[in-house]
Amino acid sequence: MNKVETYTESPTATLRGNLIMSSAIRRLIWWVFTGSRGGPNRARLVVAVKEQPMNANQLATRLGMDYKTVRHHLSVLMKNHLFIEVGEGYGAMYFLSPDLEVNYDEFLQIWKKIGGS
Repeated sequence: MNKVETYTESPTATLRGNLIMSSAIRRLIWWVFTGSRGGPNRARLVVAVKEQPMNANQLATRLGMDYKTVRHHLSVLMKNHLFIEVGEGYGAMYFLSPDLEVNYDEFLQIWKKIGGS
């Protein structure tokens, strides 16, 4: 069984009139996308799902990645509360979590720094 990486700090945001990104979420985003060699593939999944929610097979096909690799990265993203899964089994669709939606600009800055376009 594969080990799934999980950041242990709670990613909660502070509310002061508007939703403000907490330092915990900023660290989580940095860690998930730059803390291991799988970060660039996870980032590709985020960009693809932001464009259009998809299931794991659709993501694997769209990104030219192995299905099991996609499933692993989806698991990491969900365990770190960056993706949500709607439905069950093979047809389950993946969406950005509300935390990642709110902090998508921070993600894009990181994506550009790690070589994304």
